Amino acid sequence: MDDASADLPSLLDRLKEAQHALIEDAARQVGLPSTAILRRIAELENVIAAVLALIEERQGRPSADP
Repeated sequence: MDDASADLPSLLDRLKEAQHALIEDAARQVGLPSTAILRRIAELENVIAAVLALIEERQGRPSADP
């Protein structure tokens, strides 16, 4: 695994931590979170999926996408 590939799990952890923090903050609010917060959570989910797919690709495993 090259240096960039070695950094992917660390990036994945940071992205998940950021997303979890946003979700936990949203859960503490009364009512629904703002559209901006919901959008940020969704965007992080997309990036997390992309990083996971890249990790799997680099490990020689096919991703779940057809």
